[in-house]
Amino acid sequence: MPQTIKKSAASMVKEAMAEVKAISVEEALSLVDSPSHVFVDLRDSNEQERGRIHGAIPSSRGLMEFHIDPESPVHNPAFNQDKTYIFYCASGGRSALSAKVATDMGLSPVLNLSGGVAAWKKAGGELE
Repeated sequence: MPQTIKKSAASMVKEAMAEVKAISVEEALSLVDSPSHVFVDLRDSNEQERGRIHGAIPSSRGLMEFHIDPESPVHNPAFNQDKTYIFYCASGGRSALSAKVATDMGLSPVLNLSGGVAAWKKAGGELE
């Protein structure tokens, strides 16, 4: 018997984007190296190897919850800072889903970079 999917990935991304605050690339460009903001790269490692926003925490959609959770053996202390976290991915969908989950976990404040790396590069943002 075939599966009946009740929610599409697109509808889940749309819901997450409605719940999570977004930041435009134009706003975010000035926050690189900000002492009060941390960029979090939620792309897969092969995507991250092609370049990340300067100073971004490498995570992934699959491990992010474990990196945030202080009880996890793979916890990343970078998530224990009193800063604003700016989540990004290739185009904004995975980071929106991740930002919603991170917010549900209690990480705050969390913003989603609108348009992701694609918009970042289009606006002249550099990757290292």
